[in-house]
Amino acid sequence: MSTTHDTDRLTLESGLTVRPWAEGDDLALLQVWGDPENAMHHQDRALLRPSSNDPWSRCIVAEDQGVPVAAATILRSSLHPDKLSFYAEVAPDHRRRGVAAELLAVLEVEAGNCSATGLKARCAKRSAAQCFLKDNGFSKIQTTRRIVVQAGALRLPDLEGTGLDLQEIATGSVELSGLVAEYYNAVHDWDRAEMTIGKAQQLLLDDTTGASGAVILRDVSEDGDGAIRAFAVSYTPERTEDPADVLIGWNPELGETEAEDHVRSLLALLAARYPVELEVDDSMAPLKVVTEELVADGDAEVDFEAIIYAR
Repeated sequence: MSTTHDTDRLTLESGLTVRPWAEGDDLALLQVWGDPENAMHHQDRALLRPSSNDPWSRCIVAEDQGVPVAAATILRSSLHPDKLSFYAEVAPDHRRRGVAAELLAVLEVEAGNCSATGLKARCAKRSAAQCFLKDNGFSKIQTTRRIVVQAGALRLPDLEGTGLDLQEIATGSVELSGLVAEYYNAVHDWDRAEMTIGKAQQLLLDDTTGASGAVILRDVSEDGDGAIRAFAVSYTPERTEDPADVLIGWNPELGETEAEDHVRSLLALLAARYPVELEVDDSMAPLKVVTEELVADGDAEVDFEAIIYAR
């Protein structure tokens, strides 16, 4: 990297000029990048926005003769304090020139101003980005998949005599919020999380998140504790032939076999008449077992698969 032209611009060895993200860059880059390939790609592009100190983030754009052709960002999550998220995208005709690596190097200098000690990034399986991350010292730590489960894929459970009851519960319930927070922290031991009841309500259960309803499997047996064993939150207000977006979780105090049984029952009830779509990480072992069986039997399909790398 050469010397700076001014306080806001750098010239890279590739010849591109780097500057902070500015208003209108999203539309300009869309012209050279094209539309996002899937929902994950759309979410990652949404990370590109003006730099901030609260929450901490830095975002830069690379120009070729004044035309934006690449962008990259690092940012700190309010939930995951130990690792900064990294995302970069380069226009097709500027790839394989080391541009993304140069942008990463610029951002790493900025990262010295943040207390987080690591970097993480996700990419599509068998993509060029996967090779880039490996070449730049990142190691795989997790796989996440978006799974679509077909209607009627699972046999409906008979809850009579099981000591379990299917109940609706308000998304604003403190009981539900507390369990969602515990579950989130438990399945993110690979990237330490600081989910609280308040954050669970704000980020996963509030009306503004799209949460439109929730159901639970509750222990109602005579000698039971009345606790929630598993839960599902829907982010789709009306059921149609299109898959409903749901979050499924369980009480992290359960053993894996019991959790798997409850998840299987709850998923069967949710997908009895309409398909559902859910995100499954490797760390969600009970849910992963159930969905992998469905995929193997042709009763579910993988919408997309991403690999999470860290350094």
